[in-house]
Amino acid sequence: MHSFFSKYTSQSQSHPPSAPPLQDPQRPCSSQPHYGQAHHGYGSSSYGNYSFPQGTHPDVIRSFQMVDRDRSGYIDEIELQQALSSGYQRFSLRTIRLLMFLYKNPSSPSGIGPHEFAALWSCLGQWRAIFERFDRDRSGKIDSMELRDALYSLGYAIPPSVLQVLISKYDNKNGWRVELDFDSFVECGMIVKGLTEKFKEKDRNYSGSATLTYDAFMSMILPFLVS
Repeated sequence: MHSFFSKYTSQSQSHPPSAPPLQDPQRPCSSQPHYGQAHHGYGSSSYGNYSFPQGTHPDVIRSFQMVDRDRSGYIDEIELQQALSSGYQRFSLRTIRLLMFLYKNPSSPSGIGPHEFAALWSCLGQWRAIFERFDRDRSGKIDSMELRDALYSLGYAIPPSVLQVLISKYDNKNGWRVELDFDSFVECGMIVKGLTEKFKEKDRNYSGSATLTYDAFMSMILPFLVS
């Protein structure tokens, strides 16, 4: 099976981004939380038998605690939707389920814990900055070319054929130009990000190609189709 990305980076893409480069570009955020990573300005916060990473902003902690009413230290998809509404917006359940799949701790199937939530919150902050950077008319939406360049800036060089497949998901067939709001941008971007990470697990030499069994292929793809 061949990768639909150019060895996962935007360096091989020939087109120029539609916006000037960031002065301090951030690397694409990982769905794996960085345990114990220190940040200046805030201290760590214990939460029952669980704790947030060192430096987690109090607003992030407060958003998590507000919805974790049973004090289990984990939140489900509905609670995650509510928690993110306090800092970003009310994401669709389709996007929330995709975020749950990508950020849920594999060893803790109960849901998303403090570390995962802090990592997700940080990632959405980076993606919000990218979205606003390419939403040059401040309409709250980006078109297919802006999506291409936004993903390019995150490190994903997507060929036109794949971009068309992604965009078609949001085409309501009314003849208007397809545009994505932030919710759809996150969903679309996380699909690209998640599939890339899954493929890289199989392509250990980073050659841009890998051999997969049918079962492995279905296990890789289906979670992104049914979320």
